[in-house]
Amino acid sequence: MDKPLDQIEFETMLLGRHMSLLTSRGGERLDRSAYILLSRILAEGPMSIGQLRDAFGLDTSTLNRQTAAMLRAGVVERIPDPDGGIARKFAITEEGERRLANDRSENLTGLGKLLADWTPEEATQLADCLARLNRDIERLDGRPWPRD
Repeated sequence: MDKPLDQIEFETMLLGRHMSLLTSRGGERLDRSAYILLSRILAEGPMSIGQLRDAFGLDTSTLNRQTAAMLRAGVVERIPDPDGGIARKFAITEEGERRLANDRSENLTGLGKLLADWTPEEATQLADCLARLNRDIERLDGRPWPRD
């Protein structure tokens, strides 16, 4: 594996696998889809199934299953469209915010342990490269993620 593209493909595949190993899986951890959907709803505010479909490129049936599970877990609630539209929207609940914050904190703790021997410059370089990679993916996909 001497080609950079081969190495990047291999390493990103492993990264996806290893990220789940950084944290304990005990307790009430959100599943991956709920974590991602809640993160987007927290960033953008309440979203309809159509808005989630557009944001993620997922089909409606998949989103209906995922949001139904999230409703049962009490991490989202359906609300009338605050802008007066017909479609109801999914809003994050206090329980959803609490669980998302707990999971994010656990993720950060795991990353902190992993990067404990890295210099601040190395950690910043990694963060910058990952942000650039994600922005370029989003540009090609046409679905940018909201950022500060």
